[in-house]
Amino acid sequence: MTATSPHARAAASQRWDAIDVARGIAIAAMIVYHFSWDLSFLQLIGTNILQVPAWRWFARAIAGSFLALAGFGLALAHVQGFRRVPFLRRLMKVGGAALAVTLVTYFAFPQSYIFFGILHCIAVSSVLALPFLRLNPALTFVFAVFCLIAPWLFTSPAFDAPWLDWLGLGASDPVTNDYVPIFPWFGLVLIGVAVGKMLLSQQETLGLARWRADNPLARLMVWGGRKSLPIYLTHQIILLGALYGVAQILGPNPSAACRQICLAQNGNPELCPPVCSCILQQVPERDIWKRLLDNNAAGDDTTRISRAAQQCMRQSPPS
Repeated sequence: MTATSPHARAAASQRWDAIDVARGIAIAAMIVYHFSWDLSFLQLIGTNILQVPAWRWFARAIAGSFLALAGFGLALAHVQGFRRVPFLRRLMKVGGAALAVTLVTYFAFPQSYIFFGILHCIAVSSVLALPFLRLNPALTFVFAVFCLIAPWLFTSPAFDAPWLDWLGLGASDPVTNDYVPIFPWFGLVLIGVAVGKMLLSQQETLGLARWRADNPLARLMVWGGRKSLPIYLTHQIILLGALYGVAQILGPNPSAACRQICLAQNGNPELCPPVCSCILQQVPERDIWKRLLDNNAAGDDTTRISRAAQQCMRQSPPS
């Protein structure tokens, strides 16, 4: 495969601050999401962000941006022809990091460990995208659309076997803390490849390639983009470690603790929010709920919460 033009060769000869800034912004957004997820997981806040559509779409947008940037970077790195050694070196780095994530989460969250998350998808997609580096961008876009709509066309219980979960075509999603299967997500990698090839054929792209970060915030994003893999691998260890200590001191958010106890006792997720809202007006103290979850509640604590619950249940009878 030859370079598309002298402009593409010139653009490919330098590192783009613009791409690093975009990747740095994605990393910063990811840290914000995981910080919020950790607060929810440790019950330091009352909101379960996994049940909030806006937070789910935020997470998908972050994953999509990483994948599109991976595709764009692939087109940029191989515009002058396939560079086997750098490609294999990068593949081993990303693949090794993906394996490390699987191993660590298997021991930390055995019931929901990450077996095909964002890094796994990037590694596999990088291999699958190689043939598209030779195709016309229009054809690549067509296949990208196919990948994006494939889950709506081909989802079937026949793909529910665990060894096929990486495809994303099963009728039910597996239990995991990060799930980025090939369909539909490979489509975003192909979009990145197609956009990259189209931009590299334009002379105006040289201006974008030559742009340099010239303020502290932009330079910080450039640094984050260039260190995206180590940041990804270490940020959750730091966040969870720090917030776990905070959780031990403060205890659970009363709203989260009440909903957990309510669900354990009656299993009605629709009833618990209004009842807990009522109970917390009478029993707002955080330390009481901490003692209750730790099975260290005093008799007076239990009596107080029980009376409040009975009163609130009468106001919000089960449906």
